[in-house]
Amino acid sequence: MILSLEQLTITNKETRLVDHVSLSIKDGEWFALVGQSGSGKSLLSHSIGQISSPNLKVNGKILFKGKDLLTFTQKEMRRIRGKEIAYIFQDYQSSFTPFRTIGQHLDEYQKAHGILDKKERLQNSIHSLHFVGLEDALYNRYPFQLSGGQLQRVSIASALLLSPDLIIADEITTALDSVSGHHVLELLASKQKETGCTILFITHDWRHVRRYADRLAIMKDGNIVEKGSKHRILDHPSHQYTKELISAAPFLGKGLPSGLEERQTK
Repeated sequence: MILSLEQLTITNKETRLVDHVSLSIKDGEWFALVGQSGSGKSLLSHSIGQISSPNLKVNGKILFKGKDLLTFTQKEMRRIRGKEIAYIFQDYQSSFTPFRTIGQHLDEYQKAHGILDKKERLQNSIHSLHFVGLEDALYNRYPFQLSGGQLQRVSIASALLLSPDLIIADEITTALDSVSGHHVLELLASKQKETGCTILFITHDWRHVRRYADRLAIMKDGNIVEKGSKHRILDHPSHQYTKELISAAPFLGKGLPSGLEERQTK
C-alpha cells in the first residue's frame, strides 16, 4: 500500500468534520473518493499533504510509504509535496501569479525542489507542456493570456514535472466542459500508464468513476459508508446512500455517453 489512513479524524473546535476514516490505496491504482459537496472529501485529501487550515485538528495516522506524515514537520512536508505527492486542484487559477509567465512558474517550482541546472529545468518544463498538449510558445505567456482549459493543463504539467508517486486530483473537471474534462483525465490516465503512479481522485461525477477508477470509497457527512471495487459497488451497492447516489445518475444503467467508453482497469 502506498497510502493508508488509520482512524483519521478532523475536527474544528467541537465539530467533527471527518470521523475515524480508515482506507488504503494500492501502488499504481486509480482510487476514487466519491461524495456530494460537504461530505469531507477535500478535507481528507488536504490532510494528507498537511495543507489543511491551521484551525483544524487532525488525529489518527496517515501512512505514506509506511511513514506517518502526521509526525512530519512542515519543512519535511515541503520536500515531499510536489516531489512525491502532487496536488491538482479544482481552483487551479488561484495557483498562478498573474504577472509571472508560465515558464517562471514552472522554473521556480523546480528550483524549490533542488533542480539547480537552468537548462535541465527548461527541458523539463517544455517536455511537461508538450505532454499535456501545449506548445512551446505558452512558456513565455502570462496566465491571463491562457484559456481556462489551457491553465488547467498547465497545472497538470506542473504537478507531473517531478514524476510524483501519488497524484491527488481534487474535483479537477468541475470547472471544465465535458470535452475538456475528458481530455484532462485522459492525460492523467496516460501519465499513470507511463509511470505507474497512484491517483487519488476526488469527485462526485459517476461518469469519471466508471471510466477510470479501480476502487472507490463513498463518503457522507465525514464518514466512509462503503468501499470496494468499482464493479462491486456499481453493480451491487450495499449502503442506502450509495444506492441513492447511483440512482441519481441514470446513465449508469444505459452505458456511458459516446466517447466515454469504460477504460480497461487492472
